[in-house]
Amino acid sequence: METSNYSEPSLPINPPRKVGILTVFRLGLFNLALGLMSVLTLAVLNRVMISELGIPATITAGTLALSQFIAPARVWFGQLSDTKPIFGRHRTGYVRLGAIVFSVAVFFAVQVVWQLGAVVRANDGWLWNTQTIGWTALLGLIMAVYGIAASCSSTPFTALLVDISEESNRSKLVAVAWSMLLVGIVIGGISGSIVLKEINPGGVAAGQIPLENLQAPINSVFAFVPFLVISLAFVATWGVEKKYSRFSNRSKSTEREDSMTLGKSLKILTASRQTGIFFSFLCLLIIGLFMQEAVLEPYGGEVFGMSIADTTRLNANWGVGILIGYSLTGFLVTPRLGKKLTTKLGCLLVAFSFILIILAGFTQEETVLQSAIVLFGITAGMATIGGISLMLDFTAAETAGTFIGAWGLAQAMSRAFATVVGGVILDIGRAIFTTPVLAYGSVFATQIVAMLIAVTILSRIDVKEFKDTTNKAIATVMEGDLD
Repeated sequence: METSNYSEPSLPINPPRKVGILTVFRLGLFNLALGLMSVLTLAVLNRVMISELGIPATITAGTLALSQFIAPARVWFGQLSDTKPIFGRHRTGYVRLGAIVFSVAVFFAVQVVWQLGAVVRANDGWLWNTQTIGWTALLGLIMAVYGIAASCSSTPFTALLVDISEESNRSKLVAVAWSMLLVGIVIGGISGSIVLKEINPGGVAAGQIPLENLQAPINSVFAFVPFLVISLAFVATWGVEKKYSRFSNRSKSTEREDSMTLGKSLKILTASRQTGIFFSFLCLLIIGLFMQEAVLEPYGGEVFGMSIADTTRLNANWGVGILIGYSLTGFLVTPRLGKKLTTKLGCLLVAFSFILIILAGFTQEETVLQSAIVLFGITAGMATIGGISLMLDFTAAETAGTFIGAWGLAQAMSRAFATVVGGVILDIGRAIFTTPVLAYGSVFATQIVAMLIAVTILSRIDVKEFKDTTNKAIATVMEGDLD
């Protein structure tokens, strides 16, 4: 891998072309690939580990969340892609390299899961011994590598979206890209449920399916999807940065690469107190949205008696709902209410949807749960689009990679924290309550509280103050006063 400290000679001298709608959808293929990957890691893998292999939820959530706890690397990769191009490009090389590494890592992760599961079943349950500690540590290491690669890939990709867009079309481009992420989740949920049906055609109870029946179909999925993800990453980014990037027009690359250090980027990032306020809001928003991520499929299996294929389809229901939420918010709600009020309304409705998910558990009706999940998706879509729109307002184009890295850090760390805490609360709930619905309900109730706190922080956000302070900091850094 070669690095260079000079601006790319192949970048066009004339202003880049405006991005067409077909290119926007082609770019979205990368997010579609990430959606497919998320189904593997946080739908299939966590369900198999908890419900089928008997691995404690805390262990499962903790190891899977290591991919998110490595998120501080996002700020570094964002700043690195601002200043150090690889393979002649500031963003594309990082996106492709990261995609290759995390795709390979997820395949090895499932192989370790089988070894850990075999030990647990041989012990007739979880026991702390040399074998379980060793395999758990190895799985955690692989997931950490997965997280580093995801940071290397996803942060420069989002920065690329800023590079190739103007304020007039940026929100539309991001909305399409994030919609494709959900399309990937929907496709992964539907196709995964079809493929995984063969695991348990006889309706054997959760945890009683023979290990050999689990391995073959799941291994085939974990072999094909990573290959598909790598292919989509290359297709999505092919020629886009060269044709459409405005990065070199917005700043002098040679000057930036010599003087815009990580320290200076962080000074710009932290110049406004509004950055910290928005960071806090984003953390609470992500926690409120994703704490159920590692427990939703087990909730369907344990409380509603759903099969692996059926619980995987819950991701599709959620994805359909969030796509509806994206569309309604982007075209109807935000133009009328504004970004801030839209986000507030979305957070409050998400809290309401979790109340319905808890109540669905008492009915034990699968259709009621599915309906509640769709509603959760719609309201989450509203909160997400509002949050993303505010995030773009809190991003300085001159140091887009660093800012996107910071927001990615907030999202990833919060998602990791949410995943782990969700598993811990579930285990505590199981120890306190004899009824599974109450144990799982305690997780959803915590998310309701997180959403209400997020709404409180949201009232303190001021975009104008952020822009005024940040612009002054950028001018000061460029003049060398912060050396």
